[in-house]
Amino acid sequence: MRRSPWRFLWISPDIRNRLLFTGLILVIYRFAAHVPVPNVDRAALAGLFGQNPLFNLLDLLSGGTVSNFSILAMGVYPYITAQIILQLLVPIIPSLQRMSEEDPRQARKWMERWTFILAVPMAALNAVGQIQLFQQFAPPGTSILINAFGNNLSTLTMIITMTAGTMFAIWLGNLISENGLRNQGLSIIIFSGIVARMPANFASILADEQSRLALLVVLIVVTLGTIVAIVFVQEGRRNVPVMYPGRRMGNRMSMPVKGTLPLMVNMAGMIPLIFAQTLITLPALLAQFFVNSQSTVLQNLALGMQATFGGGSNAYWLLYFVLVVGFTFFYTDVLFQQQNYGENLKRAGAQIPGVTRGAATQKYLTRVLRRITLPGAFFLGFIAVLPFLLTLVLQTGGSNPGLLATSSAGLLIVVGVVRDVYRSIEAELKLRGYDSAVLVR
Repeated sequence: MRRSPWRFLWISPDIRNRLLFTGLILVIYRFAAHVPVPNVDRAALAGLFGQNPLFNLLDLLSGGTVSNFSILAMGVYPYITAQIILQLLVPIIPSLQRMSEEDPRQARKWMERWTFILAVPMAALNAVGQIQLFQQFAPPGTSILINAFGNNLSTLTMIITMTAGTMFAIWLGNLISENGLRNQGLSIIIFSGIVARMPANFASILADEQSRLALLVVLIVVTLGTIVAIVFVQEGRRNVPVMYPGRRMGNRMSMPVKGTLPLMVNMAGMIPLIFAQTLITLPALLAQFFVNSQSTVLQNLALGMQATFGGGSNAYWLLYFVLVVGFTFFYTDVLFQQQNYGENLKRAGAQIPGVTRGAATQKYLTRVLRRITLPGAFFLGFIAVLPFLLTLVLQTGGSNPGLLATSSAGLLIVVGVVRDVYRSIEAELKLRGYDSAVLVR
């Protein structure tokens, strides 16, 4: 009788300790998420959300920490942005590309070290942008931030506090990767923020007495449908046939072995959504510095950029869709070129039937991957703009995209993390001998 290895989940001491450690770190993270930045007027802050879609989107990505103006308001996104920037630089700078090909282990250490270094200034710049953003959109006659930019020491304190909060969140994520669920730390941190925001989204929908039943039904249907679609697309593979050379066993030579090389429909995962969201909100964050400019032309341009990229316009969602599709293709290409399957297969003596080894194999695989990435890229784009499409169908107000986004982009992250955690735990169980093929009497 075959039994699942999951029944041994709590029996294995090492896995049990890793799960308990991960839970402890998440508790610490959620407690820290409620620690506010100093010099913030809480009453004025409460009246800001619900009026501007940009804040709702930022609050969704941060797991509700932006609405509290927590020290973790920026989450781990500066680190992820720094990581993406360095990954994109690898194929551009010859020395980095050469190092990644000749010594992958050293390249990985270099990448980790410089990602930490680059995350600090990126977090500081993001902190300045958020402080200015809150100050700019404060209700008339009020000030969200007490003494912000009026007192240099007060401003510096807020920037240092927010930057330190981001680095603290990154440190917690690395602790999870090292001592908890392996290589899942940052994903778990983002996952916890999105999941923590779900009850508030449901409560906001139930608070609308006129249309709460219809919105609740739509939310449940969209959530279930999106989960099924995400699992279907994320598990999609194109198995490319590969012939591996036979092995010598004494005086005999075994026959060549036929295998497959699985290419994922969506190799980029959730990264295009995060990177597109960061890039598309950047113009609105930069425009706030010029809203009070003495130049009328510059002031009108800044106001136009805020209206376009603030999350409430049709152009915002159209551009968001285009960026997600474009970044999916671009990031997939970057990742695939770094893996260099053509050269690796050549070193192993393997060959795709009918394709020459080496560069020709890499070119063939790249062409196949781009073809199967097309539906995956459009699926990610659809997931990104699903909240906007729902508001058009339901003819609801501008704040609902932030509420319904949990059923689209947020669910993509949640489902992806749950899938990766499931596979990671299952691999740990099988590594320790708790295999599903064990016969139990």
